[in-house]
Amino acid sequence: MPSASLDDILRNDADSGDAAGAAPREKRASEQNERTGRAERNGRRRGGSSGASSLPEIAETILDSIPETAERQDRVLYLADQVESLMEEDKTALRRHMEHYVEHMLEIGASDIDMGGPGAAGKVWYRVDGDKRPYEEMGTGHDMDETDLLFLSLLDREQVDILFEEGSVDFSHQLPVKGEDGRRRRFRVTCYFDYDRLALNMRAIEDTIRPLDSLGFHRAIKQGLMFRHVRDGLTLITGVTGSGKSTTMDAIVDANNHDVPAHAVIVAKPVEYMHRSDQCIVRHREVGKDCRTFKEGIVQALRQDPDIVVIGEMRDPETISAALEITDSGHKVFSTLHTSSAMETIDRVVAEYPPNEQERVRVRLADVLRCVISQKLLPGLDGGRVLAKEVLWMTSSARAAIKNENINEIYQMMWEGGNLGQTTLEQDLFRLVRQREVTPEDALDFANNKKRLKRLMR
Repeated sequence: MPSASLDDILRNDADSGDAAGAAPREKRASEQNERTGRAERNGRRRGGSSGASSLPEIAETILDSIPETAERQDRVLYLADQVESLMEEDKTALRRHMEHYVEHMLEIGASDIDMGGPGAAGKVWYRVDGDKRPYEEMGTGHDMDETDLLFLSLLDREQVDILFEEGSVDFSHQLPVKGEDGRRRRFRVTCYFDYDRLALNMRAIEDTIRPLDSLGFHRAIKQGLMFRHVRDGLTLITGVTGSGKSTTMDAIVDANNHDVPAHAVIVAKPVEYMHRSDQCIVRHREVGKDCRTFKEGIVQALRQDPDIVVIGEMRDPETISAALEITDSGHKVFSTLHTSSAMETIDRVVAEYPPNEQERVRVRLADVLRCVISQKLLPGLDGGRVLAKEVLWMTSSARAAIKNENINEIYQMMWEGGNLGQTTLEQDLFRLVRQREVTPEDALDFANNKKRLKRLMR
């Protein structure tokens, strides 16, 4: 839809101001009333809270220029066009205002911030220790025009096009704030439509890596994760959103990076933690920027002489097939899935394919799979969150169970495989209860097999 440029708007405002001096008293009074009404609208936009700072003047100018006929996504498109026409200093002013809310999440130790769209109800939401709630000190009256404009200031034109085409866009963002590693703090961002208006989630990427030794893996499993000891095979790290998969993955990459001369290629969307090459040369390739798709990034990695390949997420059959192919070729591969147990992980990978292909994929997966780590984060007794995990290390018996479609047998193999470092989620939850790191009630809430855990806790 056609839209006036910001230069036209500012020029028209200036012309109106020149004409006002010669206008009749009634016209000047009318313009004063309009300005008063505009100020009242701006006051509502800012939320009237001491924690919410005033919008930059350029934002007020753009928001007051929105045509009354612009509705729904056309309204967002108008704002996108205006942001694109801004000078860089004005875009920076908008970004800095948005970053005011992001910096607060660092101050309160939040992992995520959510804003915008009808769902946010004009509030700023933060997730702290696993709980997401609104923080009224950051304002309670943010209208959707304001948040749409702020979010758009973070996007470039290509990202705006993806947003309108796909309804969502993922990217990374850096704050001009140094973390503990001396580098600027990075965030993973998802901007998406919430009933025709923009919503945003931003997750803080840790600026330090947890040592692999701190995650509580059995010695045999830690060796299996290291390229020095096992040079091929697929390891899957699974869990729901916010279960710490990225933290575990980064700990594994970091341990290998400091352990053995090798080449690691990370294909992710977006790239989160930026590893500094040490013993390994570590390449970061962001889908949508450095390569078009996960599949293309994986296939291209075959020609880049890697030893270790990290795939941000196996989210479709094309990516899964490419991951199996590069593992088949003798590489050590790590990836993630959104599943809550080792058995569900195997079923999920196979179920991504049509029935006539599932037998072939099942056999192929059994041959290349090395390890499945399924994890959850529980509220800790002393605050914070505690990692609970289920670990499957592939034995000949586990491979046979997968090939013969006897997936249910795998649970018992993990239950009895403690000498190999294996554990079920329920066994690990029971360990955390005994060590007084979590409450029995929380352990039961997070268990996959509550009957098994109840028997353990008798």
